Amino acid sequence: MTKRPVGTALTVVGALLSLTGAALYILPGPGLPVLVTGLAVLTAGLFTLAMNRRDRPRPRPRQEPRYR
Repeated sequence: MTKRPVGTALTVVGALLSLTGAALYILPGPGLPVLVTGLAVLTAGLFTLAMNRRDRPRPRPRQEPRYR
C-alpha cells in the first residue's frame, strides 16, 4: 500500500476526531483526550502526505534551445 491513501485516511480520521473532541469539550463528555488524539492523528496524516509529496520525482525542466 502506498503512503498517499494512508496519509489521506489519517488526515480524514484526525479531522473528524478533532471536530468530535471540540464538540465534546463544550458538551459533557471526554472532550480534551479526544481533541488531543484527533490533533495528533491529523498532524501525522498531514506529515505523511507532505513526505509523500516531497519524495515524488520532479519533472525535468525544459531546456530552451540555444541559438548562436
